[in-house]
Amino acid sequence: MPSKESEAVRRHWEASRQAMVTGEPRDDEEWGDLTAEPGGVDYQETTVTGLRAMWAVPHQCADDRVLLCMHGGGFVSGSIYTHRKMFAHLAKAVGARALIFDYSLAPAQHPTQVAEAARIYWWLLDQGINQVAFTGDSAGGGLVITTQLKAREMGLPMPAAALPFSPWVDMEVTGESYKTNRDKDPFFYEESVRELAGIFLGDVDPREPLANPLHADLTGLAPTYIQVGGDETLLDDARRLEAHARAAGVEVRLDVFPEMLHTFQMAAGRAPEANEAISRMAAWVRPRLGISELVSA
Repeated sequence: MPSKESEAVRRHWEASRQAMVTGEPRDDEEWGDLTAEPGGVDYQETTVTGLRAMWAVPHQCADDRVLLCMHGGGFVSGSIYTHRKMFAHLAKAVGARALIFDYSLAPAQHPTQVAEAARIYWWLLDQGINQVAFTGDSAGGGLVITTQLKAREMGLPMPAAALPFSPWVDMEVTGESYKTNRDKDPFFYEESVRELAGIFLGDVDPREPLANPLHADLTGLAPTYIQVGGDETLLDDARRLEAHARAAGVEVRLDVFPEMLHTFQMAAGRAPEANEAISRMAAWVRPRLGISELVSA
């Protein structure tokens, strides 16, 4: 049974659905209220390659190891502010700095976002930082994969690891879990996700590999750890991504958290399921970033 604390995630998505139906405005920053402040983390706003960004720096962390963080929001919402605390929890657990950035939202369309993410990664490499893990949720989780494809196209090295959770990768919106989990997921109905895909893609083919990595050659991509909620309609996005990556020879792990919803990790610092997910992700990625033990207090 889900914890009482994790029910806040369900209430968030129920309220988001109600706002969508009624057309009532909803404060995007309320999404970030799901997450508790991690403590022991400093924040510094900056600009990187012309994009608004924020460093989350845990005390006594490894300065030369970085999580490049790509927030979710269906390419229509989300920001460095909604997601700063969640990514800070992960950075603190890993013992590395996190760089969170704001890519262009709608009306900007594909391939703007993947090009911006690759540009940020190129900038990090140019700063002499070559131990980088990509992480992100939902639309950002998809960018975790497609940014690697764009980086490969640009001749850049692959990151040390990839950490997508609740990744949105299927722009055709064909997963069976849209049907099997429809009565469990209060927000991500098939028709809603199709609408978001249309806003993101415009006239672009939904099978275009830099938008939909299920149609890409994933050979040579970084070791990947995927997390997903067992009750979310995007469950099959994660399952199919795991299978596609494994078939391409990528080292990949998939953890399905029973009865959890989309991006339940946003309840970090409050819900035990979110804390467990962050802990697992940190333990998995630390050795891949060359961090043998937790550096931060």
